[in-house]
Amino acid sequence: MGESGDHMRHFGHLTAARRRALFHREPAEFGPDSPVRTVGYALGATLYAPATRPRLAEDVGKQARSGVVSMVLCLEDSIGDAEVADAEANLLRQFRLLAAEPPGSLPLLFVRVREPEQILDLTRRLGQDIGLLTGYVLPKFTPSSGAAFLEAAVAAEVLCGRRLLVMPVLESPELLHLESRHEVLRAVAALVEKHRERVPAVRLGVTDFCSAYGLRRTPEMTAYDVGLVASVIADVVNVLGRADGSGCTVTGPVWEYFRTQERLFKPQLRNTPFSGRAEELRARLIEHDMDGLLREIELDRANGLMGKTCIHPSHVAPVHALSVVSHEEYTDAADILGAVPGGGGVLRSAYTNKMNEVKPHRAWAERTMLRAEVFGVARDGVDFVDLLAAGNA
Repeated sequence: MGESGDHMRHFGHLTAARRRALFHREPAEFGPDSPVRTVGYALGATLYAPATRPRLAEDVGKQARSGVVSMVLCLEDSIGDAEVADAEANLLRQFRLLAAEPPGSLPLLFVRVREPEQILDLTRRLGQDIGLLTGYVLPKFTPSSGAAFLEAAVAAEVLCGRRLLVMPVLESPELLHLESRHEVLRAVAALVEKHRERVPAVRLGVTDFCSAYGLRRTPEMTAYDVGLVASVIADVVNVLGRADGSGCTVTGPVWEYFRTQERLFKPQLRNTPFSGRAEELRARLIEHDMDGLLREIELDRANGLMGKTCIHPSHVAPVHALSVVSHEEYTDAADILGAVPGGGGVLRSAYTNKMNEVKPHRAWAERTMLRAEVFGVARDGVDFVDLLAAGNA
């Protein structure tokens, strides 16, 4: 039986020499059996693919060789209602093909189901190939549907005798509506807490949020420019993303655009970071509406989100490049964590451009070190343009 194993790493598709040139501290290896918090941070750009694809196994292998470390094979909204049975049969065939791949060569694989019953059914039908599956994605997760999904996941674990992780997707109108939002979030938090050992991350279904109000953002706008969506993201992070030990990873919303469209607003990518070395890369990013994506990734981080849902392979490298810890961030975090515990005080940054407060910045420093473990630390002088160019190579 092929298993994913603890042999994958971010930027693992690059040569060892290329990684040494880019990283002060290289990304560590991880796998489906790593601690659940590590898996949540390591997901990175999670690429979705419909389970109906006839060459799905080939696609999975190809994406893994291009730097993808997590994928969701979808039986839900990406396929028609009449296609479910055929999609399930195809999924089983493709897992058989994937079982022949070398250990450690596959990304973390999740299946997005429609109904709780599918979890137990698919676990049973996968047989020994269940070893290739990291877990399930639970759509339209609410306190009522969530309990049934999580009970099914527990039963599936007992059936197959191995850990199966689950990622709830928050995308239901009850979460959007102001009068029910806080109650729903508290109940979801209680469910997640009860199943903490199997929930690496909670995902945000922003497309469904927009749909509930007939909204759709343009390529020039981020999720944070849509007030309704921004308020939900803030509330989800407020309740589920706390740094006091009760929170979990919350992933960034999907970026829907991957084709050239007529542009209404000027590009958001400044020339400065690209000067003299990668103007062609900048032009290509702007041409494919990637400047908006880069801005949204930065806003995801600023708002407490980690990783991102992706529907196109071209979105993966930008997410990963902007997830690498800069040498400056690493230095600041190391200084803060190296201070006398409980001593407090203020430290001048080694980069002499900010003050690091030992107590208020400690949680940030701890999170930064966890990100550094899975995404690595860039060498001094290496920035996201270098990492993006390498990831796209």
